[in-house]
Amino acid sequence: MSIETPDLETLDNLNNTNETQSKGMIQKFYAWSGSWTGTIVIVLSIIFFVAQAFVIPSGSMKNSLLVGDMLFVKKFAYGVPTPTIPWIELEVLPDFDGDGHLIEGSKPNRGDIVVFRYPHDPKVHYVKRCVATGGDILFLKDKDLYIHPKDGNEYIKEHFKNYELIELDDKLFIKNPYEKEHPGIHHDNTITRENSEHIQLFDFMPIMVPDGEFFMMGDNRDHSNDSRFWGTVAYKYIVGTPWFVYFSWDDEKKIRWDRVFQTPKSLENTKYTKETSNHTEGIY
Repeated sequence: MSIETPDLETLDNLNNTNETQSKGMIQKFYAWSGSWTGTIVIVLSIIFFVAQAFVIPSGSMKNSLLVGDMLFVKKFAYGVPTPTIPWIELEVLPDFDGDGHLIEGSKPNRGDIVVFRYPHDPKVHYVKRCVATGGDILFLKDKDLYIHPKDGNEYIKEHFKNYELIELDDKLFIKNPYEKEHPGIHHDNTITRENSEHIQLFDFMPIMVPDGEFFMMGDNRDHSNDSRFWGTVAYKYIVGTPWFVYFSWDDEKKIRWDRVFQTPKSLENTKYTKETSNHTEGIY
């Protein structure tokens, strides 16, 4: 049986045909993307699956994130949340698995800054730091945070050698485990037991974080409305993590150029984490 091979002219014609078809498809996509329909689909796809813009409205994360920081949130950091049209908070697809995500992914780690939906009003977004994950035990005493990671005593001895440790019921607890790595975490020394009605700021009874849930706290520890007041956050409410600041200005609308295009990690090495904060009264 003989096999015919195409001649060079035939191959050239095929290549030209493929090239013409590719150019035609690109031109059609370009024309479609320039239409109102194409623009809306592309923008919503980015918001649904890649990144969404948020503005920091309160000082609960000072001095790590400041009021007036405008940032993009990486939506795929912990899986892909169930698509929701922003502004009207309308779900585009049902929550098939009941976990708030179209695609399940990795979970927040201890120390991550996380954007999530407030469990008691999911239309409201919060940004806090994850201080404990499922299985961890934590408590507060005199404003100090103590954590026993579920990984156990040997893990603590290996990874927290330079931290103050205490032992309770044969369990080691790390005292203030995040303040060395994240200098934006701080307390307001003007908040005392005598002038504050919020006992949760000072003392918090030991709890074990439920599996699949996360204990969130603001870096502005004495002015943050967080898990100390309303409980842990289930994975279904997790949205993403701050990616980078695309614009920032202060209360007087003065642009903070040195924060623009900075990530939360890079901002930890700036003057802002070392400044003495001027605190607004209250919990927010």
